Amino acid sequence: MSSSLQTITLGGGCFWCTEAVYVKVRGVTDVESGYSNGQAARPSYEEVCTGRTGSNEVVKLTYDPADITLKEILEIFFVIHDPTSLNRQGNDAGTQYRSGIYYSTPEQKAVIDDFIREVSQDKTFGKPIVTEVLPLENYWPAEAYHQDYFENNPNQGYCAFVVGPKVEKFRKTFASRVKD
Repeated sequence: MSSSLQTITLGGGCFWCTEAVYVKVRGVTDVESGYSNGQAARPSYEEVCTGRTGSNEVVKLTYDPADITLKEILEIFFVIHDPTSLNRQGNDAGTQYRSGIYYSTPEQKAVIDDFIREVSQDKTFGKPIVTEVLPLENYWPAEAYHQDYFENNPNQGYCAFVVGPKVEKFRKTFASRVKD
């Protein structure tokens, strides 16, 4: 991995949705579904679903800042999920579906804070932003069957009716950022 690549970890509800969008974003070189910012060091999907681990379903993005800025990544993130909904995205409810941005450097935190301040001042969403912004902790990759879930299961019900429309929203809203 080149030293110029960076990582950022995002929790935007079900990781299948978030992953399905970011694998199509130009400048994002890798996307991995996982769990983070809970008390458990190596949680399983079943443990996370209980809500007792405190872990969030997340995607860990590796990106090339020469091709996409963190601000652009955040703009996409705030379009494909609801940053004003506490512990819920659509019908998915629980702390594992909370809106979160987990950074790895102080520079990333500054960009995130500026972005959230900007959209809050503009009243872009009409409600307060509830996205938690914390350093990345206790990251653990999700099980193999969760990786590339939408790509491998496009006709599965949840994928067809929830994930697919989010991918299309991204494609329409950010056409210039879609990978060839």
